[in-house]
Amino acid sequence: MTAALRIRRAGPQMTVQDMGRPALTGQGLATGGAADLVALAEAAALFSLGQMPAAIEMAGMGGDISVSQPTRIALTGAPMRAKLDGKDIGWNQTHLLMPGQRLVIGGAISGVYGYLTPAGGIATEPLLGSRSAHLVGNLGSALAADQEIALGPDPLPAAPPVRVSPDARFSGGAVRIMPGPQTGLFDGAELDRFLAASFQRGSAANRQGVRLEHGGAPFQPGEVAGLASDFIAVGDVQMTGDGVPYVLLSECQTMGGYPRIGTVVGADLPLIAQLPLRGRIRFTLISVEEADRLYRSPAQMIAEAKTRVAPLVRDPSEISDLLGYQLIGGVVSGRDEEEY
Repeated sequence: MTAALRIRRAGPQMTVQDMGRPALTGQGLATGGAADLVALAEAAALFSLGQMPAAIEMAGMGGDISVSQPTRIALTGAPMRAKLDGKDIGWNQTHLLMPGQRLVIGGAISGVYGYLTPAGGIATEPLLGSRSAHLVGNLGSALAADQEIALGPDPLPAAPPVRVSPDARFSGGAVRIMPGPQTGLFDGAELDRFLAASFQRGSAANRQGVRLEHGGAPFQPGEVAGLASDFIAVGDVQMTGDGVPYVLLSECQTMGGYPRIGTVVGADLPLIAQLPLRGRIRFTLISVEEADRLYRSPAQMIAEAKTRVAPLVRDPSEISDLLGYQLIGGVVSGRDEEEY
């Protein structure tokens, strides 16, 4: 029987996401994929996978979930309140979900995007080489209540639970940017003011991009008359006509005419995607050569995440089948052998 995961209740913008469709950007389709690729790498590390898995991405809030067969799940990304059959369970770790059990995932405690990854993989049919929903590109759709998602069988449902120590990326911090094609349009004083500013996430934020707000005057480039529309990419920091910066994310457009003051390096994009409303960031300008050295392939991201995986120490009071475990080995009696 095919395994399935049922969405009994779906939070807003709950979608299936993987690494997206990077090969199609030249044809005008943004890469898409998970807003926080580190969360996918952490799930891959928890399940000892060699490649990034598809996962259910939850923006701000999760939902009510059940499965048809015993299935381990990994919960990574922005930590969210989660209960299994009414009991609190931990984030950044694996759990065994049994048929008949109800997993309820509530709001984010910090960050924005949480991820649920089944150990057997999501077995929906790929579209243009990816299982990712790309809502701006009209590919796929958000998950809805009473929807079922096909899963691959869990190869090791009885495997002991493990945990991963997450990267600190859910409350802001220092974000590195490298120069872009229009950085030179901003004079030194304006660029220095931008780098000295402290920014907060604005209310206008989604998978296309994040508006950043600060308490100072708008940022103005020099002469931009006649600036032609140009190829733009994930991570670009566009300065709109009102002098407000937007950082472009996974479902951004692929062409634009606003000047770009720089580009966020890939390693720091999760800091932008996961920036909560009260979180703050500052930008640090680095060279293109430094940015190249920071690049990590998906395999390298998974390998790094594996160094942060460890066995989960469980509370004996929470182990329902505790008496089924052999807790002491090699002892047959408390008496000395001479008594036999």
